[in-house]
Amino acid sequence: MLAAVGSLVTTIWAGLHLRTLLLAIVTFLFLADYLKRQHPKNYPPGPQRLPFIGNLLQLDMEQPHMGIQQLVKKYGNVISLDFGFMSSVIVTSLPLIKEAFTHLEENFMSRPQFPLQSLVFTENGLIFSSGQTWKEQRRFALMTLRNFGLGKKSLEQRMQEEAQHLVGVIKEEEGQPFNPHFKINNAVSNIICSITFGERFEYHDSQFQKLLRLLDEAMYLSSSKMVRLYNIFPWMMKHLPGTHQTTLASWRQLKSYISDIVENHRRDWNPDEPRDFIDAFLTEMTKHPNKTTTSFNEENLICSTLDLFLAGTETTSTTLRWALLYMAVYPEIQAKVQAEIDRVIGQEKQPSLTDRDSMPYTNAVVHEVQRMANIVPLNVPRKVTVDTKLAGFHLPKESELALVNNWPGLSFLFSSLLLCKNLLSSLQSMRS
Repeated sequence: MLAAVGSLVTTIWAGLHLRTLLLAIVTFLFLADYLKRQHPKNYPPGPQRLPFIGNLLQLDMEQPHMGIQQLVKKYGNVISLDFGFMSSVIVTSLPLIKEAFTHLEENFMSRPQFPLQSLVFTENGLIFSSGQTWKEQRRFALMTLRNFGLGKKSLEQRMQEEAQHLVGVIKEEEGQPFNPHFKINNAVSNIICSITFGERFEYHDSQFQKLLRLLDEAMYLSSSKMVRLYNIFPWMMKHLPGTHQTTLASWRQLKSYISDIVENHRRDWNPDEPRDFIDAFLTEMTKHPNKTTTSFNEENLICSTLDLFLAGTETTSTTLRWALLYMAVYPEIQAKVQAEIDRVIGQEKQPSLTDRDSMPYTNAVVHEVQRMANIVPLNVPRKVTVDTKLAGFHLPKESELALVNNWPGLSFLFSSLLLCKNLLSSLQSMRS
């Protein structure tokens, strides 16, 4: 019997033409792809998808937000895109984003796990975690940061002191052209470092400069074409060389650096006198001996510290560089800001938050820079955890949701600040 079956299989196999077999395989793959891409009724609109690659060819992989702007104009404020086998829904406009995070907040609490992020953070930390881990880490981080000065006068004093250090290191350039990138990074980073690491770092500290450059490289490469392709086709890209391999190596070096700092803290750690975020986390870990029921463990300590270091450095320093660029491009705005600073603060006094009410023009410029300078064009994605209805569209469970910032309209010009007379009315008009 077995011999007869074997003979039959051999006969059928011999009769199959290689071309026929390939055609069958391709047909099967196309059918699987078609079934995979079947969206439910009333799913958000979007451009036509290509088999297997989705909408990849319709966007510039280096600047996807620019292509998305055009798609929003065509399809509306809620659109759908496929990247390989990943389905995404992109939401724009402030009212819809506010609706998602107020009335429907519980539906968007989780983060999708992209392959590269999973290798680095494995659902730990503050940015890429979800569920109970995210709640525990967020609650602890907010409480600890407040305990160490966040939102208090003491933090403002640290910022004033760091501003003096920054002015000093800029004076060393003696009026010659220079790139302020890492000097600003160093200054901004020192504020969060004083809370997380318990110390600030000198601008000529080669080890810390290496860390800042590593962070800058990791952030820059994380939005590269090769990294995006890795997240879409990890099974193929993990075997290929490219910037995605460099990005992984950079993130691992950053984690190793934080791990070394944690070990140094352990040597002279006093649970009764926490000096910074790391000390406080080490103390919290002792309250939870059963590591299987809590997120307070070594890996979360490293990832949360790295998240704070990242969030406390990149966003603010990038905003400041945008501000310098706009001041250079619009010298008339720069002159008015400088005049108000000279009149209200002068050349000797350190600026403080108490001066803000007396400086409506400068305050308006700061807000306009933040509106114009799009720091994170595509926000960190979230995952739909239950079937959800948004703006009349059906978002099925497990689809990814990328929240997109409002881009300034083409009719808005930075020089509109020349018309600024009253802070409240001006801000309203600039943001309408």
